[in-house]
Amino acid sequence: MPGKNQHPELKKYKFRELKLYSSTEWLADNKKKYRQVFDRWNTAYVYAELSFYNKFFDEEDWDVNVQLRCYAVKKNKRELCKLDFSRKVTKYDNVVYIREGWGNKKPGSFWKKGTYCWEAYIEDEKVATRYFYIEDSGSELEPVSLTYLELQGIRLYEGPYDDVIEEDRVYYKTFDESETRYVYAELLLKNLRKEPWQCELFIKFYNDARELKGQVVRLNSIDAESEYFTLTAGWGSNVKGSWREGRYTCEVVFMDRLLAVLPFEVYDEFEEGINPIYLPGADTNINFVPQDDPSETLEVVMKELDKLVGLAEVKRKVHEHAQYIQFLQLRKEKGFPEKERINLHSVFIGNPGTGKTTVAGMMGKLYRKMGLLSRGHVHVVDRSDLVGEYIGQTAPKVKAAIEKARGGVLLIDEAYSLARSKEDSKDFGREVIEILIREMSDGPGDMAVIATGYPKEMANFLDSNPGLKSRFKHSFEFADYLPQELSQIADIAAEKMGVKLSEAAKKRIDDIIVNAYRDRDRTFGNARFVFDLIEKAKVNLGLRVMATEDPKSLERAQLEEIELQDVENIDIKPLKALPHIPIDEALLEESMEELRRLIGLEKIKQQIEEHVQLVRYHRETGRDVLNRFYMHTALIGNPGTGKTTVARILTKIYKALGILERGHMVETDRHGLVAGFVGQTAIKTAEKIDEAMGGVLFIDEAYSLTMRSGGNDFGDEAIQTILKRMEDNRGHFFVFVAGYPDNMEAFLKANPGLSSRFDKILKFEDYNPEDLYRIAMQMFEEMGVVVAPEAQEHLDKYFKFLYRYRDKYFGNARTVRQLVAEAIKNQNLRLAALTPEERENITSNVLVLDDVAEFKMDSSGFIFNKRGIGFRRSDD
Repeated sequence: MPGKNQHPELKKYKFRELKLYSSTEWLADNKKKYRQVFDRWNTAYVYAELSFYNKFFDEEDWDVNVQLRCYAVKKNKRELCKLDFSRKVTKYDNVVYIREGWGNKKPGSFWKKGTYCWEAYIEDEKVATRYFYIEDSGSELEPVSLTYLELQGIRLYEGPYDDVIEEDRVYYKTFDESETRYVYAELLLKNLRKEPWQCELFIKFYNDARELKGQVVRLNSIDAESEYFTLTAGWGSNVKGSWREGRYTCEVVFMDRLLAVLPFEVYDEFEEGINPIYLPGADTNINFVPQDDPSETLEVVMKELDKLVGLAEVKRKVHEHAQYIQFLQLRKEKGFPEKERINLHSVFIGNPGTGKTTVAGMMGKLYRKMGLLSRGHVHVVDRSDLVGEYIGQTAPKVKAAIEKARGGVLLIDEAYSLARSKEDSKDFGREVIEILIREMSDGPGDMAVIATGYPKEMANFLDSNPGLKSRFKHSFEFADYLPQELSQIADIAAEKMGVKLSEAAKKRIDDIIVNAYRDRDRTFGNARFVFDLIEKAKVNLGLRVMATEDPKSLERAQLEEIELQDVENIDIKPLKALPHIPIDEALLEESMEELRRLIGLEKIKQQIEEHVQLVRYHRETGRDVLNRFYMHTALIGNPGTGKTTVARILTKIYKALGILERGHMVETDRHGLVAGFVGQTAIKTAEKIDEAMGGVLFIDEAYSLTMRSGGNDFGDEAIQTILKRMEDNRGHFFVFVAGYPDNMEAFLKANPGLSSRFDKILKFEDYNPEDLYRIAMQMFEEMGVVVAPEAQEHLDKYFKFLYRYRDKYFGNARTVRQLVAEAIKNQNLRLAALTPEERENITSNVLVLDDVAEFKMDSSGFIFNKRGIGFRRSDD
C-alpha cells in the first residue's frame, strides 16, 4: 500500500478547535480555563489555543506553518497582532496544540472594553475565527462577579431537548431515574450594569463522585434596561434513563468564579420543591420563590385583556364573570353563606388562532389576583397527553397533568377528542372525562379547567357525559377575526418580530388577508396565519439583504423594512399542492452508485434503472409524475435478500428525483400499526402515516396484517386506513410493503384494493453461490480480515453446498453474516490460545483454513427453521 507522503496534495492535518483563555493555570487532560468573556482589570494576556489532528500520526514527522491574528472589531477590523510559527509535528502527536497570546503583563493596561477575535491559519488556509469580549468592571479591587450580576436563585425542572415553556415547568428537588430526560437549571439574575454587556455563564452538572456529567455554556447580550434576566440550561438525553440514581450538584461559574451550588438527587420518583442553594463565601442559603409583581393589579390584568385586538364579546363576558366573582366574594365577606365553591371551569369555543390560549393565560392571572388560584400559570394538554395506550396508563397521565396544572389553569386543547364515540366502551378518553369530573367536583381545588375546540364537536363533548355541563358553567365563543382586525394583528406581529412594513407591503398583506378570509374554512389559522405571513416576509427580507454585494454596509432601516417584493415572494399556496422539486443530480448519482455496488440483484437493478429513466423523461417533458405513477412498491423475497436495503436506496432515489418532499423512510410492522381495541388501530395507523408524509412508509412483513389471529383482528382496519390515505394523499407519500413470496401473494389478494395500489413489484431472488461468496468476502474486508487462499477455497465450496440444499427459509445474506461472525470468533479463539510470544510471529488479521474448517459439507447437520439455516460444529 503506498504511503501518504506520495500524495503531497493531501492535507496533513484536520482542524479540531480554536479556544481562548487568559489564565495560564494547567488543568487535567492538557486543558485550560476556556472562556469568551474577560474583565479588563483581570486580564493580562488573551491566549488562542489552536488544535488539529495529525493525519500522519504514527507514520512520519512533518513541518507546519501556522499564523494567528488578533483583531479589534468595531465597525471595521483593526489588526492587533500577526504571529507566525513554524513547528515540527512529530509522528507521536495525535493532536497538535499551538498556544500563543497577546496583551501586556500588567492586567488592565492593554485590553479595553470591546469586541475582539482571533483568526487561525494553517498553511495559509483560514481554518477558524473565535470572537471574545472584554468588559470593564470599573475596578480591579472588587470581585468581578459583584460588579456585573447578583444571583437571585436557581430552580430545577425536567424536560425534553427543546426545553419547556415557563408556564409548563414543574420544579423538582428529586428526579425520577426512569422518567428523567434533561435536567434544566433556571437561573434568575439581577443585572448590576448600567450599560449593555456580554454575560457568559458555565452551568456544570457533577455526580456524587465529582465527575463532570455535563456542561452548558450560555453567552447572552444583556441590555442596560434589563433589571433582571433569566437563563436556562439543561443536560441529559431525550432517551429516558440517562440519569442514574444518586446525588448530584448543579454549579454556576462566572468569569472563573463559582457563584452557586445547587444539590439535587435522582431516585425512584419525582419530588416537587426547591433545594437550598449554597453560596460560596456566605452562610446564607437562598430559595427561588416566584413573587407577585405588585404593579400587576387586577385592573392592570383587565386592561391587558381590553388591549387585545377584537374579541369584543369575549371581553364583555370576562368582565361580567370577574364582576360576579367579586360579588360572591363580597357576599361571603358580609356573612352570606355560599353552599358551592366559585366555579372557575370554562369552555372556549372557536377556530384555531382566535386567542383562546392568550385569554386562558389572562384568566389564570385574573383568578390569581382575585385570590382564587395560587400560581395562575397555564398547563396546555391534548388527548395524547391524557390518554394511555393500554389499560391502567390513562389515570396516572391525567393525575400527573392535573398536578402540573395545580394552582393554575389546565387548558385541554381539542377536548372533544376525549369523547370520540358513545358506543366505544374501550376508548380511554371516557376515563379521562370521568377523572376530570371527579376532580372538578370533589378535588382539592386550586385549579381551573378550560376545554377548547370547534363549536359542533364541543357540543357533542358536553353531551357525552351528563356531568360535564354542570361542571363547565361558563362558555366563551371566540369568533374568527375580521379582516380589519387581522390587519391590526399584522402590525403587532411586525413589531414583535422587529420589522416594519412599507406602505406597499402593508397594502399587499391586507389583500392577502382579505382573500384568505373569504376562502376560510373552520381550519383557518386567524392570528396564526397572520404571524406566519409576517414571519415569511421577514425571511424573504433576510434573503434579499444577504443577496446584496455588501450586506454589512446597509443602513439599519434597510435591515428592518419589509418591501412589496418580500411579500410578493411569499408562497401562500395551500399545503395540499404537490411538491415541485428539481432533480438533485449529485444525490441521484450517489444513490444509483450505492445500488450498483450491491452484490447480485441484477434484475432489481435493471427495473430501478428503467424506472429512473422513465421518471426522468416525464420530469424533463413537463408531465405530472405524481399523478402518473403510484410509486407504491411491493418488495417480495426470502429472508436476507436485501429488501430493506433496496427500500432505503429507492427512497433516496425518489428524493433525488424530486418526487418526495422530505425523502425520509419510516419503518414499521404490524405492531406499529395495529392496536388492541376497536377504533384505536385507525388512529395508530394514521399517526404512522402522518409521520411518513413526504417520504416512504415501509411496512415489513406486511402480510401479517391479513393473517387473522383471533375473532377481533384489527389488521383489516389498518389496511383500510392505509388504502384510503394512499388515495386521499396521492403523491404526498409512498407505501413500500415487504415480505416472503407465498405470504405476500396472499396479502395482495386479501383485499381488492391492494393489488391495484401496488403497481410496482420487485422480486428478490435468492443469492447464487458466487454472490454469497462475494458478500462474505466483502464482509471480511469491511472488518479488516484477510482470508487465506485455502480458507477462500473452502468457503467457496461451502456456499455452493449451502445453496444446493437451501429451502424457502434460507437466510441468504443473513446466513452469510452468521457464518462470517462464527469464522471470526474461531479466529479470535485460535489467537487467544497462543502465547504472546507466539502471536508476535503471525499476522493477527488473517483467517486461515482452521478457522472455517467447522463448516462441513454434511447435510445431516442442518437445522432448518423459519429463522434461517444452521450448521453443525465440528465437535458435534
